[in-house]
Amino acid sequence: MIRVLVGVLGMDPHELGAVGIAKMLRDQGMEVIYTGCLNTPETVVQTAIEEDVDVIGISSHSWEYLYYTPELLELIGQNDLGIPVVLGGSVITEEDAASMREKGVAAVFGSGSVVTDMVDTVRNLVAGESAA
Repeated sequence: MIRVLVGVLGMDPHELGAVGIAKMLRDQGMEVIYTGCLNTPETVVQTAIEEDVDVIGISSHSWEYLYYTPELLELIGQNDLGIPVVLGGSVITEEDAASMREKGVAAVFGSGSVVTDMVDTVRNLVAGESAA
């Protein structure tokens, strides 16, 4: 079974998107470890290790992803985890999405993303394929 950690980084209190994504992934047969709001990159990585997740999904509806995501990616690398990170949120611009992908985020989903694309991306990443 695919195991996905879903959470929100930093002081961003907007968790409705994360809750919706967690439910959507569960409905597709995936196990979701939901960490809620107010996470640090360190707590996300520690939980990912403890829960042996296949993918980390970060929901962001504030600009904090620009600060925290590179730190999260660095910690994943320092721990040799190889866990792909998927970033989603309504405030993510195309420019920032490209920057996040350049830094190592596997996939980025902004406002209006299609549910089947998100589910297929998680499955493809777990299968070792690119996010497309």
